[in-house]
Parts: sequence; structure tokens; C-alpha cells
Amino acid sequence: MQFKNNTKQRNAVIQGLRSFRDTLPKNVKKIINKKGHIYSETLNNWKYIVGEKRFKVCYPKSFKNSNRFGVSTLLVMVKRGHEVDMEYSKKDIIDKMNSFFGYSVVEKLKFISFDNDQKILSTKEKNTENVTINKYHRKINYIKNEKIKKSLIELAKVFRQK
Repeated sequence: MQFKNNTKQRNAVIQGLRSFRDTLPKNVKKIINKKGHIYSETLNNWKYIVGEKRFKVCYPKSFKNSNRFGVSTLLVMVKRGHEVDMEYSKKDIIDKMNSFFGYSVVEKLKFISFDNDQKILSTKEKNTENVTINKYHRKINYIKNEKIKKSLIELAKVFRQK
């Protein structure tokens, strides 16, 4: 019986617990090393790369690796109003990222601005909750049995607290 030498998988067996990286096929490892590694390391060390002040107003959205048609680009989301500050610090961020990885990882930064509308959304959600609560209160008021009516009102109070 003849054995194949080029099976593209590891032949050595490792007993005990293995790291997740060791269990992946070689093709998947290549993809992760090319694309996912740079973006995940950038996310983990973003505070160190851009500094405390810029960390509060921006975050990396995605990373596009270089190919024949374009250069490697990092898309960064920036709060509205801080775009000029980030534009002036673009060269500094690129230099810090390249020195962090040890080679030229990013050649271009693209900024996309966004509004911080979290407070507005939370007030809209509360208004919709009140509408549904009022709808149920109207239905509860039509119930003739007083015991059931009181228990449903208590139940509604418990849900409001959560």
C-alpha cells in the first residue's frame, strides 16, 4: 500500500488541547493571515495607534488589502465635526500603524463621517413603548373583573421597571 505525501494537511498528531490556529486547514490560515490578522490587531491596538484623544472620536471600520488594482486601505469612521483633525493626523496614523506591524501595512486612510444619534434613538424607543403601554391600559380598563384588572396593572408596572 502506498501513502500520499502531499495531502495538504498536517500529518503529525498533537495530543491534548490544541490552539484553534493549529486545527484550521492551511488554506484558511493563509486567508486569515492575509486579511483578518491586520484588521483584528488594528482593532485591539487602536487606542495605542491613534492616541486617547482621537480614540474617542473614531474607530476602524474595515481593511482592504492591496492587490493589482489598488493600494491597501483602512476605512475609519469619524464623528461629524472631527474630520479636519483626523485629516491632519492621517500621516501620523499611517506611520504609527506601519511601525506597529513592522512593515508597510497601510498606504491610504479613508475617512467616513457619522452622526452620533444614540440619544435620539433611545428617546424614540421610549415613545413607542409608551404608545404600546397606553394601548394595553385602554384594553385593561374594559375588563369588568376588578381582581383581574388590578393584577394586569401590577404586571404592566413590573414590565415598565425592566
